[in-house]
Amino acid sequence: KHTVKLDNTTVDARVVPVPLEMGIKFELHVTISGRKINVSDIPKLPIPEDWMRDKLELNFYKTQQGGGEIESVTYDSESGTAVITFLRPG
Repeated sequence: KHTVKLDNTTVDARVVPVPLEMGIKFELHVTISGRKINVSDIPKLPIPEDWMRDKLELNFYKTQQGGGEIESVTYDSESGTAVITFLRPG
């Protein structure tokens, strides 16, 4: 609970959680080879291609899940495939 002064009036405000929309879950098929990962069966989603590239990069960047620093992400929406290239092999 917070008290806020607006002009000559004091208003009590209460903070409540905001419900967020659920994300979309989907399964990816991955082939790993040195510095590159081939991803297939990416579903077609109603989002721009650059958003999908960003989502793929964020997903594979997570080091606690075996990812690492990304050099590039090549995404083909027509075939539902992507190639993630890491800076270092591993």
